[in-house]
Amino acid sequence: MVEHTIRAFDTDLHELAGKITEMGRLDAEQIGDAIEALIKRDAGLAKRVIAKDNWVDDLQREIEEKAIATIARRQPMAVDLREIVGALRISNDLERVGDLAENIAKRVLLLAEERRVDEVVLQLRHMVDLVRDQLTGVLQSYERRDATAALDIWRKDQEIDALNSGLFRELLTFMMEDPRSITFCTHMLFCAKNIERIGDHVTNLAETIYYIVEGRQVTAERPKADVTSRKTLPMVS
Repeated sequence: MVEHTIRAFDTDLHELAGKITEMGRLDAEQIGDAIEALIKRDAGLAKRVIAKDNWVDDLQREIEEKAIATIARRQPMAVDLREIVGALRISNDLERVGDLAENIAKRVLLLAEERRVDEVVLQLRHMVDLVRDQLTGVLQSYERRDATAALDIWRKDQEIDALNSGLFRELLTFMMEDPRSITFCTHMLFCAKNIERIGDHVTNLAETIYYIVEGRQVTAERPKADVTSRKTLPMVS
């Protein structure tokens, strides 16, 4: 009976991990497709990104239901309970990543006729490439239960913050120099902030993975380099 219970519990954990992997894969697709839609002004692709967010939401609900049922049936202790609690935390962050990718796609639908600044879009693409790499890496660290790799990614969040801050200053300059770019650049500010927030959720994932493996929270202060939240938009005439 004990061996059967252990096997059943392992099956539950494997199923949770599989759903998390699928959520992460969908998120990475959404992020990549959202920036491609922005670059190409592809409204059809943007709408597909928006529609796909429902898949991510459904997976989160399935993970929550599976986790609650597993706790009720198996009554796990210690590391086993951390696995389930960690899965819940990870699914919440991945759901938010999907929402942020959807937000970028929605901006595409508002920009069809707006004058664009190509160098800004390319910088956003660079931010997206970086955050996708970090998302992929942190999910791999989850699959391997590698706390060291998770912490390495945790320390890289400031790279995305620094890019966001630099782009923020550049967008303000564009708006002051050419009022025709104000609408486009304002949307790009929100897109950049969405990408920066995705980076924050990747950092959350890294902290959760460290907690699952080590049984304690990351106590060091998060490395941050984002100053945009302390700035305000200037008046542009």
